[in-house]
Amino acid sequence: MTDFYQNGTITTLHHLRNRSLDDLEKELIGFSKEHPMTLVLPCLYSELQREALKKILVELAKVPYLSQIVIGLDRANESEYRQALEYFSVLPQNHAVLWNDGPRLKEIDSKLRKDSLAPPELGKGCNVWYCMGYLTASDDQSSIALHDCDITTYDRSMLARLLYPVAHPSFNFRFCKGYYARYADGKMNGRVARLLVTPLIKALMKVVGNHDHLVYLDSFRYPLAGEFSLRADAIRDMRIPNDWGLEVGILSEMKRNYSVNRICQVELTDVYDHKHQDLSPEDVNKGLSKMSMDICKALYRKLATNGVVFSTELFRTIKATYYRTALDFVEAFAKDAKINGLELDNHKEEATVELFAENLMKAGQYFLDNSMDAPFIPSWNRVLSAMPNINHELAEAVHQDMKSFGHSPAQKKHTQLQVA
Repeated sequence: MTDFYQNGTITTLHHLRNRSLDDLEKELIGFSKEHPMTLVLPCLYSELQREALKKILVELAKVPYLSQIVIGLDRANESEYRQALEYFSVLPQNHAVLWNDGPRLKEIDSKLRKDSLAPPELGKGCNVWYCMGYLTASDDQSSIALHDCDITTYDRSMLARLLYPVAHPSFNFRFCKGYYARYADGKMNGRVARLLVTPLIKALMKVVGNHDHLVYLDSFRYPLAGEFSLRADAIRDMRIPNDWGLEVGILSEMKRNYSVNRICQVELTDVYDHKHQDLSPEDVNKGLSKMSMDICKALYRKLATNGVVFSTELFRTIKATYYRTALDFVEAFAKDAKINGLELDNHKEEATVELFAENLMKAGQYFLDNSMDAPFIPSWNRVLSAMPNINHELAEAVHQDMKSFGHSPAQKKHTQLQVA
């Protein structure tokens, strides 16, 4: 059961009733005749061994309105890439698998790197960026959705609701962010969103004022959701972070490029769960510890570009304000969990807040010490102005990789689904 409350500066599309999936998909099929739709799946090879992706493929094979699916495959050798091609061949839609570690795509990466146009490091942001580059070589993709491959509670209604706002011809939205409640198996999840992002945004609003960018970010129910959709023309001018700041960075880019009345969020499902990251308090380069650092840096950079002047003293004030605000949130979530019969360990929650407080200071010091850092991957508009045909070279490399192992991006229709 949900509400219909509209808060903040963006439109919220709620899950008010159980509208039939058949009804939604019937509309989307109609939209797809004039406005083709694509799904992007950034994927690690290791995810092919997990049950979550198997279930996702079973659901995607039933989707009738997608024109293609683009899979970005990371951390795969030749044998593993061959296995991935077989694994994804169960999809009846046209699909392409980008072998990011293969020699052809590595050659393109090297060519871009010579002109400082390549992503500075590997990761989800790099994977998504190359998938977007592949899509720029085609002019017929009107709407694009992206979601992760580790969703354990996936069903295809999530994709239908995610694409609907940007695919509907009478809506004016250019970007849509998914949201949902983060709980599963009797536990309240979503630690980074609950205990870092929301209280940090509240703290920053107290310290630097009700900056319009902070008000905008505060409008999102779940800003770290990995699910979003957008119109294809939005991908060329988007500059995204290559690290865990990806989700926050994309939200910032959408506000930079579009009016907030072109941006919305949609409730995707009642229950959502995915693979959980370790907290990794002993190593700032791993798990949620690294994620918290990257998110803080992304927030600081964006505020700096909007005129906020940071200093060591200001970061100390932000830390103190955040810490008090986050502890208040711990109490609020504890009561919320209790009334709903969910587990929540207050000691672990407060220990997590303490780690995030340390990391936001470390992120602040990193920001001050690396003022010339270039954290964003160049937009594809910039890349194509320097190398006008590189996106077509990328697409051809993907096609040649697949053909060399007996597959084609223009995959024939399958009549049966068998996921190994």
